[in-house]
Amino acid sequence: MDVPRPHRRFLDDVLPRIRQDARVTGVAVAGSIAGGTPDPYSDVDLIVVVDDAEFDSVMAERLPLIGSWVPLVAGFTGEHVGEPRLIVTLVGPPLLHVDFKFVRASDVAERVEDPRILWERDGRLTDALAERQPASPSLDPQWIEDRFWVWIHYGATKLGRGELFEAIGVVTFLRETVLGPLAAHRAGAEPRGVRRLESVAPDAAHDLRRTLCGYDRQDVGRALLACVELYRQWSGDGTVERNRTAEELAVQYLQDIVAPTD
Repeated sequence: MDVPRPHRRFLDDVLPRIRQDARVTGVAVAGSIAGGTPDPYSDVDLIVVVDDAEFDSVMAERLPLIGSWVPLVAGFTGEHVGEPRLIVTLVGPPLLHVDFKFVRASDVAERVEDPRILWERDGRLTDALAERQPASPSLDPQWIEDRFWVWIHYGATKLGRGELFEAIGVVTFLRETVLGPLAAHRAGAEPRGVRRLESVAPDAAHDLRRTLCGYDRQDVGRALLACVELYRQWSGDGTVERNRTAEELAVQYLQDIVAPTD
């Protein structure tokens, strides 16, 4: 497995320590390392598979446990990304971002990608993964359409009130939640916000530069209108039931805020 030297050194150090815990039945790595595309800036996405009967006890002591495995600099749980089983850490020095995801042995087959197994007891992880295929996250264009024009109106209200930080946040949200995933989907890549968009969809990434803005009312309005234009271009594949009334009214509202007539 070809990985950067700090990542390799970390894995070589941590695996023997994790293996000493009899409650752990296997360790795998996901993300760019599993996909064969790591670089010096990559995270290490570890999956720590725990025997079902011991899972609750491991979950109760995750941070101290990780601290016994690695030189832990900082760590916290992953509720902010909807994954309470996750511990996000910095280890080192040298500093390295490592995500430790603790998974029941009976749940490890539920995954969005195939991890690379680093170690396992008695082939248990291999057997569990063979039970089913990974289910990659899918993009739901109708889900987006049902919400997009409400989000545009919300951004326009914040712009009209002069809450530029909030309006800029709406533009960022639209780029990460709507436009980035649509661009990746159109390029045949996994929709993951704007992650790696410059490499998987370079033309779309260039177009997305129009949604960047500074702390300026006119500039934020221009960026919101660019979000509308790009959404119209990238969502017109004929599979979505468009809410034309919401579209017309929200865009008109935004245009009136950006360029009032009186």
